[in-house]
Amino acid sequence: MAGAVRADALRAILSAGSGHVGIALGAADIITAVFAGFMRPGIDRFVLSAGHGSAMLYATLKLAGYNIGALSSFRKIGGLPGHPEYGIDGIDATTGPLGQGIGNAVGLALAEKIKNTDARVYCICGDGDLSEGVSSEAIALAGRYKVNNLVLLWDDNGITIDGVALTDMDIPTRMRAAGWNVVSVDGMNGEKISAAISESRRLARPTFIQCKTRIGEYSSVAGTPAAHGLALSANELERLIQKLDSASGRALWAGVANRPHGKHTKITPPDLSRVKTPNAPADMSTRELSGMYINALLSAGVNIVGGSADLGHSTNVDVEKSVHIAPGNFNGNYIDYGVREHAMGAIMNGLAAAGVRPFGSTFLVFSDYMRPAIRIAAMSGLPVIYVFTHDSIAVGADGPTHQPVEQLASLRMIPNINVFRPFNMAEVAYSWRAALGDVSRPSCIILSRQKFKQVPTPAGAEISRGAYIIRPAKSARVRITLLATGAEVALALKVADLLGDSVQVVSVPSVDHFRGQSNTYKKQMLRGHVVAIEASSTTPWFEFADGVIGLTRFGMSGPGGAVYSAMGFDAGQIAREIIAMVKK
Repeated sequence: MAGAVRADALRAILSAGSGHVGIALGAADIITAVFAGFMRPGIDRFVLSAGHGSAMLYATLKLAGYNIGALSSFRKIGGLPGHPEYGIDGIDATTGPLGQGIGNAVGLALAEKIKNTDARVYCICGDGDLSEGVSSEAIALAGRYKVNNLVLLWDDNGITIDGVALTDMDIPTRMRAAGWNVVSVDGMNGEKISAAISESRRLARPTFIQCKTRIGEYSSVAGTPAAHGLALSANELERLIQKLDSASGRALWAGVANRPHGKHTKITPPDLSRVKTPNAPADMSTRELSGMYINALLSAGVNIVGGSADLGHSTNVDVEKSVHIAPGNFNGNYIDYGVREHAMGAIMNGLAAAGVRPFGSTFLVFSDYMRPAIRIAAMSGLPVIYVFTHDSIAVGADGPTHQPVEQLASLRMIPNINVFRPFNMAEVAYSWRAALGDVSRPSCIILSRQKFKQVPTPAGAEISRGAYIIRPAKSARVRITLLATGAEVALALKVADLLGDSVQVVSVPSVDHFRGQSNTYKKQMLRGHVVAIEASSTTPWFEFADGVIGLTRFGMSGPGGAVYSAMGFDAGQIAREIIAMVKK
């Protein structure tokens, strides 16, 4: 059976003229043991974290009866992609950036525990996966939480592209220290691999199986770094295909393919009809407003699972109705990720792929630590929600290391993602409802640490368009439009009072939603000389504005209000700058 996997993987690589031969020849016994002996399609989950082995995965899925199309389409436009992508039948995670798949697998397994199913999750990783920091973060969390429905199989061949794999000196000891059951087997022996997997089913901890393999087995470059990619001639590939393929192997796979194939359920928008928007005090930060709304969601029975990278009380996501999941006890709605932003992002991708609706939180500046996972969520269309607080230089005394400047703009640049920066309770409610209602892409909700004066959204304002007039001009002619988001809306309202009756203020809680509006609506919002005010990078705003009051340098240490003012976010100073702009 493993020979058939190897042969078909080589056929796909030969057709494409590119691909990774080494893992297909070296790890085929591992993936065969999993799919032939244990996988229940539509129930269990599989992740190939070593995503460069996609040809091996596609060959296995095809033999096991999954509907993935022709192997001859491998690495061709419209065909099977060069690395596995979520959404293809049998593929539970988009992998390729090493280490992500391990985090995804932890999330998938955690989700099945939360859902109280008997599903098991199998993940094959390589030396490169275990070298990446995100894998250590995810492994530590899985061990601490005793996620015992997870089996991680290490394709241990000791080789990477540049030579000897630079993993830890003793990976098994690291895994035991992280709370995992550890087994070492001959990775070229399917029976021994299967026995180790069977043993894992009775244990109270996740299982790590060290599978000793030889990269590029059977080839002329076996056991060398050259085996990683495509170092074999077409003639050698053809000879290997003839040597490895067999009628008996295919007959055995036919029995696997005839097993029942179920379908995993997908996330659907929750019913928000019973959610009541709380009344907000006159002065409040948007992180506090969001916390109130999260509590309202949970109070109404909305099925979401929150969490934070050790900042839940500061980001206001750990609320009264939060029930913390504990090691071995998954009956809750809140995950304590620890100081592990990257793992949190990767694990949430797994949670969403398994049908759980996750949200996780940290400070906006630390979104950089989880950027690869956010990008994969957007690419995969996973409806993960990120709650990013402490959203500007007004964070204050912690200094420029904790004051985001470029993060907001860079998140808006990622394709297929919602980015909301609300100003008041109405906008916070809109942000959460829009995020929960969108099941085809992730969402970022960007929130302030500092309190500011709350101004209500006018009755009839169309918040869902992404931008609306929160303060109309008092004259018939609009000479200046101020665009602002989040806390800067409060500042823009003060600036408008200084500039006079011919100024309107437009709140823009979602640039992306506003971008999608008709030209007629945009013209209503963008009248006269348009100036954007946002405590973030300036460049993106020139899509809509004639001038921008923003940030082009890092922040400074000091009280939040003082830093805000010292860096130009002062109503009087901004009014003078705008007058100078308009006169030019």
